[in-house]
Amino acid sequence: MNEFKEAKQAYDNVPVPAELDQRVRAGIRQGKARRARQAWGKRLGTVAACFVVVVGALNVSPTMASAAADIPVLGGLFRVLTVRSFTDENSDRTLEVEQPAVEGCDALAQRVNREIQAIVDEKTAEGEQLIAEYKDAYFATGGTQEEWERHDNTASVTYDIKSQTDTTVSFVVNSSVSIANAYQEQFYYNLDLTADKELTLADLLGEDWVTICNDSIRAQMAASENADMFFTEDQGGFTTVDEMTNFYIDQSGDPVVVFPKYTVAPGAMGEVEFTISK
Repeated sequence: MNEFKEAKQAYDNVPVPAELDQRVRAGIRQGKARRARQAWGKRLGTVAACFVVVVGALNVSPTMASAAADIPVLGGLFRVLTVRSFTDENSDRTLEVEQPAVEGCDALAQRVNREIQAIVDEKTAEGEQLIAEYKDAYFATGGTQEEWERHDNTASVTYDIKSQTDTTVSFVVNSSVSIANAYQEQFYYNLDLTADKELTLADLLGEDWVTICNDSIRAQMAASENADMFFTEDQGGFTTVDEMTNFYIDQSGDPVVVFPKYTVAPGAMGEVEFTISK
């Protein structure tokens, strides 16, 4: 039995409440709907308030150990900052947040910052609710308070900068809940700061981007040592990329297409990534 199969077996043996799978799949559907709404929102008018208003409005509870770190990512007028960082613990759960924001008064920065603020608010609330529901189910099946307190019950929202140049930045906002490996979500931002726009796969790969991506992804799937694990099209697996396909830009400047858990392969494979060379 190879390492992947052992990891998959361990993953599949983790006890998870029956209702969690339904919540995860519902969350995936909601995420797709939300990204569709966000794509439409890109066509709307600009936001009036400047970045300083966004930062000034971030109120942190006195019970939280908080810090704001001024971490420059880009020179000139644009930087990505950690505008809020805190850990909030009680006997039932831990909330961990490291919240980024793009500095600037332009429409792009304001829209991205508003979206990130909404993600932090939504995902920490969802995490608390999921942990509370899991606790109820845990005690209903014979669990004790002492056993419960030994669990790692953490809901977190963090971010990771994937690449940066003088004019672009690519980063991802990650949300997760420790009690459920499946309950994770990522939000990708690929920004061209000089053009005041979000970069697309078409911007990076040209007008034939769909064909380029599809051919590369299928070839990489076929060459993978886990080729037999990918879902077929009849099973709801990969068919084609589109405008809503997640990606980030790596340090070489190549787009890396990312598929969430359960979309093109079993959840044990985690997120599945394919680098599309130019």
